[in-house]
Amino acid sequence: MNIIIIEDEKPAARLLQRKVEKLGLQVNQMLHSVEESINWFQNNSHPDLIFLDIQLSDGLSFEIFEAIDIKSAVIFTTAYDEYALRAFKLNSIDYLLKPIDEDDLSIAITKFKNQFQKSGVGALDFEMIKKMLINPIDRIYKKRFTIKMGQQLKMIPIEEVECFFSENKGTYLHTFDNRDYLLDGTLEQLETELDPNDFYRISRKFIIPMKGIKEIQMYSNSRLKVILPTYKDDEVIVAREKVTDFKNWLG
Repeated sequence: MNIIIIEDEKPAARLLQRKVEKLGLQVNQMLHSVEESINWFQNNSHPDLIFLDIQLSDGLSFEIFEAIDIKSAVIFTTAYDEYALRAFKLNSIDYLLKPIDEDDLSIAITKFKNQFQKSGVGALDFEMIKKMLINPIDRIYKKRFTIKMGQQLKMIPIEEVECFFSENKGTYLHTFDNRDYLLDGTLEQLETELDPNDFYRISRKFIIPMKGIKEIQMYSNSRLKVILPTYKDDEVIVAREKVTDFKNWLG
């Protein structure tokens, strides 16, 4: 059996490896980021089983599955609360809450052997799981952002946001009056704080609001180009793998 661990923290990955190998199984590879995982899957045969952490150092692990068609079985390892974990019960082999209990680990592996080695690995709806985790029912979304400007704080209502973008490892808020403000955190974190009915992450670089779309144009390689009212620093391109979902979001 070919097993890999995708876990943000190396000590946690090594601890899980020891627990898995204590059960008589061999861990063949450990990965720690979205980028590293994508590169590995592009150049290696996919494993039978993946232990998958949700939050990695450079984003949500679901981004791996947006870039690569993964056929492996998955056991999630997570610190998410039980409300969000309802998604796992519908779509995954199992989930393990951190810190991982050895008895729970043993049960999950036995479940994998019984269900998936006999009938093969079924396709998992990672997009649905992602949406349930990021956008649980009755979620309270961001209404404003507090920006530090020297010795003062500026409040920017969500209605004034034309887009969010990342640049040079920084995350920025761009307003309809053509101003940029540096934010704490990442686009991945922002994605969990914004109302998905109003905002959509069109690529690794941009999150845009519905009300900020001035025009949509056809672009090369089956992609779309979004024209915003004032942002002109870079082309705002909908990633090819997101085009269909983006059109659905537009309604």
